Amino acid sequence: MTDTANALKSRPIDHVHRGIPTSDGAGVKLTRLLGHQSLMQLDPFLMLDYFSSDNADDYIAGFPEHPHRGFETVTIMIEGKMRHGDNKGHSGVIENGGIQWMTAGRGIVHSEIPEQTDGRMWGFQLWVNLPSHLKMTDPGYQEFPREEIPVDERDGASVRVLAGELASGLRGPARSAAIDPLLLDITLQPGARLVEAVPAELNGFIAVYRGRVTAVDTEVSTPALAVLGKGDQLDLVAGPDGASLLIVAGKPIGEPVARYGPFVMNTQAELQQAVTDFQAGRF
Repeated sequence: MTDTANALKSRPIDHVHRGIPTSDGAGVKLTRLLGHQSLMQLDPFLMLDYFSSDNADDYIAGFPEHPHRGFETVTIMIEGKMRHGDNKGHSGVIENGGIQWMTAGRGIVHSEIPEQTDGRMWGFQLWVNLPSHLKMTDPGYQEFPREEIPVDERDGASVRVLAGELASGLRGPARSAAIDPLLLDITLQPGARLVEAVPAELNGFIAVYRGRVTAVDTEVSTPALAVLGKGDQLDLVAGPDGASLLIVAGKPIGEPVARYGPFVMNTQAELQQAVTDFQAGRF
């Protein structure tokens, strides 16, 4: 009898990116793991920012009101509290273990301000592209606290399913307007192994934010983003201190990408229209 699991190919690490230190908003210090000169995008993902500090001066000013058009923003909080508000009437506080998924669509103006004056602010913001036929869709907002995120507990591994579906059928609550991405938050005990299907047609990466893991024969330590090579499944082994990481994967959109600050469209003309519309108050 053929062992189907053994016939599957484990996805190797193609390359590892440490990202670049930068700041955004009103001076929030962060590391840009995706969306920099060495790794501008990994279709359908446009940007991944990582922030981790217990110094309030690094984050307290937050991200005051700013516009977006043409994509989705996903904020994943590991520790800390961030208040969201926008000009479409959505508001809420994302806390430890929570996720916020905002579809900018044709245009939205929002702010993200820390709801704390001390303690650690730790998490990620991911940008997910929208295909051309949904660039001008209606804006939307989803928010899910830790308690609403399903967890698959395995031997030495805890898998929080933020979006998408595990091979077991367990599905996360967050939904993209366009694609069906896989977004997992994993905690591994020292030496623990995790095997999970990440189909070959999906572009994907892991973002390690605590400890270190090995995939095939490549070790990745925090903080880093590791782009996945071709294969059918991800086979991870935690280092001696354990590890925490995101698994992010999605089907490529395969369209031209034109970017200007907070706007992501398909052409330069569409970018200019976005600027004009925002300046005219049409968001």
